[in-house]
Amino acid sequence: MDLKEKIEEIVKKVQNDDNFKDEFMKNPEKAIENLAGIDIPDGMVDKVIDGVKAKIAGDKLSDAMDGLKKLF
Repeated sequence: MDLKEKIEEIVKKVQNDDNFKDEFMKNPEKAIENLAGIDIPDGMVDKVIDGVKAKIAGDKLSDAMDGLKKLF
């Protein structure tokens, strides 16, 4: 499994599917396993969850910085 590719796929799903976003926020491990259709080993799913959360947080930070740049 390519972690970076899987993280990007999940981030897009979170951003575009409110039901999946709610499921991910409540239980990220279950949401990812349901999306993948397989049981993912704990160490691997933790890395995916951390990557998705970091990417989402980074995107929000990037959007905020873009907004600040427009002010100046």
